[in-house]
Amino acid sequence: MEPEDKTQEIAERAERLQEIGSSILRAARDELYLGMRFLDVALSSFSYQMDGQIQGFGTDGRVMYFQPQMLGGLYRENRILVNRGYLHMVFHCIFRHFAWRGAEGRKRADDEITIQERMRDLSCDIAVEHMIDGMNYRSIRFSRSLLRRETYRLLEKEGKTLNAQRVYKILSEWNLSEKDLTNLEQEFRTDDHRYWESKKPDQKPNPMLSRKWGEINDGIETDLETFSQEAGERDGDFLEQIKTENRRRYDYREFLRKFAVFHEELAVDDDSFDYNFYTYGLRLYGNMPLIEPLESKEVKKIEEFVIVIDTSMSCSGELVRKFLEETYGVLSESENFFTKINVHIIQCDEKVHTDKKITSQKEMKDYMEHLELYGDGGTDFRPAFEWVDKLLEQHEFYNLKGLIYFTDGFGIYPKKMPPYKTAFVFMQDNYRDVDVPVWAMKLILDEDDFDKSDR
Repeated sequence: MEPEDKTQEIAERAERLQEIGSSILRAARDELYLGMRFLDVALSSFSYQMDGQIQGFGTDGRVMYFQPQMLGGLYRENRILVNRGYLHMVFHCIFRHFAWRGAEGRKRADDEITIQERMRDLSCDIAVEHMIDGMNYRSIRFSRSLLRRETYRLLEKEGKTLNAQRVYKILSEWNLSEKDLTNLEQEFRTDDHRYWESKKPDQKPNPMLSRKWGEINDGIETDLETFSQEAGERDGDFLEQIKTENRRRYDYREFLRKFAVFHEELAVDDDSFDYNFYTYGLRLYGNMPLIEPLESKEVKKIEEFVIVIDTSMSCSGELVRKFLEETYGVLSESENFFTKINVHIIQCDEKVHTDKKITSQKEMKDYMEHLELYGDGGTDFRPAFEWVDKLLEQHEFYNLKGLIYFTDGFGIYPKKMPPYKTAFVFMQDNYRDVDVPVWAMKLILDEDDFDKSDR
């Protein structure tokens, strides 16, 4: 056979394999769509590309890559496995697992995979498989192994939504042996993650890709809560997962800046100071600048606000401490805090127990080091607001910008909107969905949100 003929034969074979693999994936997409119309945009957001190096199939958020022989073998074994694999990859994208980077912060060889990376990959796979196994659709129904059932039982003990981050936290506490970790990987690994952007530490994240899947995520939540309500129990905890993912994420430093005010502070105002004239005077007269620098500048920092801690039985001391420690960590940075401040830290359950006035970073640190919590009753938010109203009447504040209330949210809210910004802050570990008054901000934080503030 001539070389040209051989090349032509290889090209034709590759084209056939590309078409067969694409047809299998399209068939899986269509079968999934028949039962899950709320996923229409997500299911149709991929092109298909043959890749001889990939283990089965995988995606980068735009393309689904497949190894034709392995995909064909899986389809012949049971097409439901292909359906589940397709949905598995879609869920990875919906929850932006491809962008979840670790905080190890070190360079590594291309072929080096850390334990933390393996745990993150496993957590993403378990979270996705848990969702799929909880959905009641014939196109993805498959018997669970004993290992899978037992893993779910242990993970579900806390009764909280099992997103990838929570699964990772729980797995980290298990201190898995190499054998146990490998067994779990073999049980839950469905796709190849090599094309995830998190696997390329030298590559900058693609905000457009995350934004695209964020918008798809928002659309799915809206559809599930309105037009697709009949699905209901068939979707397991998928809607709750979507809600968890869609809760607005904040950089905690940026959030606290909402309580900042403009004020003059001793410093050179670079915007008003022209160094050209200044240095020209020094050159011309030796030691006499033409323009003296301004001795103050207008800056925007945090000066006055109130922190209220819900000390009812429903808020654990550990969560309260974590909230205060992270708040102090942000506020103690010089670019956020004026030298002189007026911060009141109030402890309240159904009545106000303590009110500590903080006027400096030193006092704030001392309060943290000797923190004692008072109260063990029910939750009533009104006494804290009434207390702050009295402080305002006594002219304790002259420009109060806001109040941050750390709570679980279950209590009696004031009916009247206060004359300052108010935010109710929840920790993800203790969060249960509640409605706050329309005049208040609602902020849900977890450890990852605080970590982002430090980077």
